[in-house]
Amino acid sequence: MTAGGAGGGLGVNQEPERTDQCAPYFFLSYAHTPRHATDGPDPDMWVRRLFQDLCEHILMLTDLPAGEPAGFMDRAMRPGEDRGARRSAALAACRVFVPLYSPRYFVSDHCGREWRAFALRQARGRRSQDAPPPAIVPALWVPVHAERLPSTARSLSHDHELFGPHYASGGLYSLMKLRRYRSDYERAVLLLARAIVTTAHENPMPRGEPLDLTELPNAFGEPPVLRRLRIVVAAPSSRELPPGRSQRCYGPSPVDWNPYRESDLDAARPLADFAAEQVRGLDYLTTVEPLDEAAGSLLAEERPSAPTVMLLDRWAVTDPEQRELLTRVDAAAQPWVVVIVPWDRSDPDNESSAAELQSALEKTLPRTLQRGRSVSRTATGGVPSLAAFADILPTVIQWAAAQFLRYVAPVYPPAGPHVPRPRLLGPGPEPGIRPGEA
Repeated sequence: MTAGGAGGGLGVNQEPERTDQCAPYFFLSYAHTPRHATDGPDPDMWVRRLFQDLCEHILMLTDLPAGEPAGFMDRAMRPGEDRGARRSAALAACRVFVPLYSPRYFVSDHCGREWRAFALRQARGRRSQDAPPPAIVPALWVPVHAERLPSTARSLSHDHELFGPHYASGGLYSLMKLRRYRSDYERAVLLLARAIVTTAHENPMPRGEPLDLTELPNAFGEPPVLRRLRIVVAAPSSRELPPGRSQRCYGPSPVDWNPYRESDLDAARPLADFAAEQVRGLDYLTTVEPLDEAAGSLLAEERPSAPTVMLLDRWAVTDPEQRELLTRVDAAAQPWVVVIVPWDRSDPDNESSAAELQSALEKTLPRTLQRGRSVSRTATGGVPSLAAFADILPTVIQWAAAQFLRYVAPVYPPAGPHVPRPRLLGPGPEPGIRPGEA
């Protein structure tokens, strides 16, 4: 563990003096878990519960004023907020960085960039060569093979045993899921909260400048090549609209389109920007292209580079050129190209033209829409709001990626000789515990 240790030495009369009245005590950095179904439960609900428990303990351990945040977690934001900007601001202000270790964490591109941003802030805040220990308090969510830890994590001094043997062998997720370890979970979270508060006191961090996370290198190295996804926008620009169509949802380029701009105050920026941020949160590298620029690779016979999610405005089919391109994309029948059709029913133009445009769309993309209905009927039938779009997008992404892996991913050579199973951090699982025991 970092400065302060598990016990932390934080006594009743030893509350630290805060160095920044408005800074959250900690930034919880975690890898988002893909959602299995659009209407399924939030797969990160247990991480949210951990975050809430940590915040409650920190409120009890400090004199944090009412209304001031004890911590930061990106799931607390609204669907239309600029998540990148909010995360950057929190990383520039938080007192302690808490990476939630798991196998998924260290292959997460957005987690690697968060770690890099915090490390750069600490490096720039050093006043001498004798740097204090980093204000990083790692937490074990799921045990990680020691060999899978990148050098940035190996360089930290941490001892998971200080939080108890069951924590070290199974991590916080196991303690939460198994009722018999409820008391172990409560003890581990309390010790983690103490370590966060003590580290904030013993190693105060100066406030930094928010950094553009998309421009930072991944602290863990480059993500796997297959974790890529293309976003293609099929929509008119403000100069190419049919007669009678309002310009309020459009901009100079098709990628500026946002159909929810008028009905949702959080939807001021282009929908493609919002989608790209969501995609990066699922640990994909992504690009955004208008249909006319992407069509060549979508129609080419050579090996495609990534699965594709197309954001399609029904009004695009009124343009003969875009309609012809969409017809050719449909004829190519690439199963890793999936369409989402955002459609704000409160838009008066949409209300009067919905049936006609949907009929034209069905004639233009019959194969693609039929394939998309097997994933989500809402995605192809008209996504009514930005919140619904945010809920549907992860499912569509995972389906497109699965199709890409099935049809396009390279075939690797046979496995080599047997390699002994790597040792997990901490002792092995406790004898007698069976999977699913509760």
